Amino acid sequence: MPSRHRAFPDQDPPRRKPSVRDVTSWITRRPDRLRDEDAQQLKELLARAPVLATTAEHVRAFAELMNDRRGRELKDWITRVRQDQVPALRSFATGLLQDLDAVVAGLTLSYSSGAVEGHNNKIKMLKRQMFGRAGFDLLRKRVLLAA
Repeated sequence: MPSRHRAFPDQDPPRRKPSVRDVTSWITRRPDRLRDEDAQQLKELLARAPVLATTAEHVRAFAELMNDRRGRELKDWITRVRQDQVPALRSFATGLLQDLDAVVAGLTLSYSSGAVEGHNNKIKMLKRQMFGRAGFDLLRKRVLLAA
């Protein structure tokens, strides 16, 4: 009697359903960096869910704005998002409008607060490590030595 595994040798094993995390990763990743299998699954999924396809288009367009530092085009992107029926992205776009000048500057200018954020992160880590163990004087010394 043939084994179960060899009964249908031409059939591919069943694929597991993609998780929300999988789909989010596929949408936010550059299309040329997706594995062929993932790209195919995403294509099938977007064909079945037009709202998700619209969301994916807007997310990719926003990612291009960020990567290419084209902040001046942000208003056009927001207008397109607000015309479509994607509630989560409409909410995101409305939030961007609340401080549009700062967002455009962040997407356009070459300045970065990354170094400052890194120092803040380091200080918070040191503070968490020392919680309940020592006072401010020791924390101050550790921060100065870490700098």
